[in-house]
Amino acid sequence: MKILIKILKWLGILLGSFLLLTIVSLYVFKVDYILKGIYVIYMKGHTTAYLDDYHYFDNHTVKHGTPQPWPISASYNQVPITDSLKRIHERSGSIAYMIIHQDSIWFEEYYGGYSDSSRSNSFSMAKSMVAALLGKAIENGLVKSIDQKVKDFVPEVQGPFADSLTLKDLVSMSSGMKWEEKYYDPFSITTRLYFDKDIVGALDAMPINAKPGQGFKYQSGDTQLLGIALQRAGKKSLSELMTQYFWEPMGAEHDALWQLDSKEKGIEKAYCCFASNARDFARFGKLYLQHGKWNGQQLLDSSYVSQSLTNRFPDSPEYGYGWWMGNYQQKPYFYMDGHLGQFVIVVPEDDLIVVRLGHSNDGKNKADPASSFYNFIHQAYIMLGDRIKSNTSE
Repeated sequence: MKILIKILKWLGILLGSFLLLTIVSLYVFKVDYILKGIYVIYMKGHTTAYLDDYHYFDNHTVKHGTPQPWPISASYNQVPITDSLKRIHERSGSIAYMIIHQDSIWFEEYYGGYSDSSRSNSFSMAKSMVAALLGKAIENGLVKSIDQKVKDFVPEVQGPFADSLTLKDLVSMSSGMKWEEKYYDPFSITTRLYFDKDIVGALDAMPINAKPGQGFKYQSGDTQLLGIALQRAGKKSLSELMTQYFWEPMGAEHDALWQLDSKEKGIEKAYCCFASNARDFARFGKLYLQHGKWNGQQLLDSSYVSQSLTNRFPDSPEYGYGWWMGNYQQKPYFYMDGHLGQFVIVVPEDDLIVVRLGHSNDGKNKADPASSFYNFIHQAYIMLGDRIKSNTSE
């Protein structure tokens, strides 16, 4: 028995020493953010970022002003969801599905204990919102133009092509930054940016290695660098700018939260992590549907909205300035897109906005009729029926 106790004691010492050495090594090699990731993700039963993880981060509040509730259609929720859509919601863990037709909420349902006021993580839908902030910064003279050099605001940007990098390159995802967009790799820069307590410091290691403005390459670092530039140009946090320029004027009904790297640094994760609800997320869809107007007030320059919904590069028709684009049965649409299937989809031709929030997405090509994304649109048309003339069959 004494020998067994000694063995267990030494095993405990060895295990403790190993853990201590591991933790020290994480700090030495500047990957200590992994500890936060382990706690927030794996110890909570997840394998990636999730809808409610904002509880485990510092946040700035994006304040609402006088609420402007959405009009409710006279036919509100009179048509049930299709069986096909119900199966998709169950399979993918949807928490919200909403159809806004002709500026009124025509249908909405919430699942899994969520409601019309529940906050959930936008993920990359925030990129569309940051793109709107750039347009407003240009309009208000905080930046000279979309072609202004990034180094005017972030002089510490490094790399052989850093001097030629413009704000336009960032908002159109063509920076030439050394970057790997990987969400499930704990050592990727994308993961580090999510958990690191110093976002600016983390970006310092990401030089502009290729000539900017040559082609579209989706990478969150571009939007994050854009967010830092806007914060410095406006001399306010992104949350304050969002409150002033959009959240209050658009009559959001609830405060939102925007994740920070840390209270000490106070830098918003510009590329993601704006926590709000389906009704308030949909306001950006309406703003762009109305060419920058909100109930008659021009909040965002219409020409900038038009540019945002036009692809910069001929071989990448799917992306503009922070917004994605596609076609449903020859009807053009544009949309906000976030990790795990957060969508605000706008079909201008039919004055239609579809919002879906949820825990997962099938990852299929969005043009594939078998994909969840396609069916979030398609099933809405089936439900609307004769209100919109379209060739639809379940």
